[in-house]
Amino acid sequence: MQSVNPREQRAKQIVQLENAVSRTNETYYIVKSQSGEGFYTVNKTLMGWICSCPDFMFRNTTCKHILAVQISFNLRQEVKKTLVLEPITVSKCQFCSSQNIKSLCIRHNKSGDIQRFICQDCKKTFSFNIAFEKMKHNPKAITSAMQLYFSGQSLRSTMRSLQFIGVKISYQTVWNWIQKYCALMESYAEKIQPQVSDHWRADEMYVKIKKDLKYVFALMDDEIRYRIAQEVAHTTQDHDAAKLFHKGKIIAGKVPNVLTTDGLGSYENAFSKEFIVPYKRTEHISEIALEGEIHNNKMERHNGEFRERMKVMRGFKSIDTPILTVSKIFHNFIRPHSALDGKTPAEACGITITGEEKWKTLIQNAKVNETRATPAEKALEDF
Repeated sequence: MQSVNPREQRAKQIVQLENAVSRTNETYYIVKSQSGEGFYTVNKTLMGWICSCPDFMFRNTTCKHILAVQISFNLRQEVKKTLVLEPITVSKCQFCSSQNIKSLCIRHNKSGDIQRFICQDCKKTFSFNIAFEKMKHNPKAITSAMQLYFSGQSLRSTMRSLQFIGVKISYQTVWNWIQKYCALMESYAEKIQPQVSDHWRADEMYVKIKKDLKYVFALMDDEIRYRIAQEVAHTTQDHDAAKLFHKGKIIAGKVPNVLTTDGLGSYENAFSKEFIVPYKRTEHISEIALEGEIHNNKMERHNGEFRERMKVMRGFKSIDTPILTVSKIFHNFIRPHSALDGKTPAEACGITITGEEKWKTLIQNAKVNETRATPAEKALEDF
């Protein structure tokens, strides 16, 4: 009979306690003692896990608090729900909804080839090009333009790149495509509930809009770098970040255990309004530095990614520019992150986009679901 490790048994008992394991960052945890009267710090270093408890300090062995952290992490990974966004394919007649359809022929257009189908019941023919109907250019050209632009190229550079592969367009056409599909994807992306961690970060950075300084407030998950919510403000000190935090609660479907921000007063006021609730106590860490155990370097790295994109644009022309929205979608769903082992933040929190063309899959799923309002979406409209 296999013997049971007593430390592992006690670690499981600790995890079952309410809010027993609190995660400050990816390497620093606070674990309640089993008696519940104190706590110990567990830190991951280059030499391995260390704990401040006497069991580890004097025996130099893996204690129950380190095991509790490891068990807690594994549990979080197991409970993550998965959502798979697959390419949209034709399955029924668009006139009579019959599934008795078959391929008929291929229509050759200037923009490319489109498959036509015939319904065996109503005898009507139709083509399937959802979300790209009546577009002069094929979906590949449109999604390639969006990929090039949000990877860092300007509108004119994107136009010239597409001309090399025979797609003759103007830079204004590229901008029209971005505007057309931005609103569609924004509405859909905010209906998706990501399985984010219990540690969030918030920060602000300035941008130029019509040569005036504005501030982009962003809320991001610490563990998987998923950008949960964002908004534009005219100032920092007088801005009420409560709407940002409320939007984050609705999209994520919960409040975090830990919120890390800088010392800006608007965060403290918004934290009191939105994250101090009767059933859960969120810890607000606002004394941050560039170095040490508690810092906001991940958020600064996120801001740096956005500033690199801004160098090409030299500012925005309007406060409601679609660039902010699609940059968030590109960050969450399209761009892989080396810190996440090549995954996107969406994939790290259980949202997988299949198919070779992620932009096309995302746009078509957004089109199919554009008329479906969720409770979360209604709550955002009512706030």
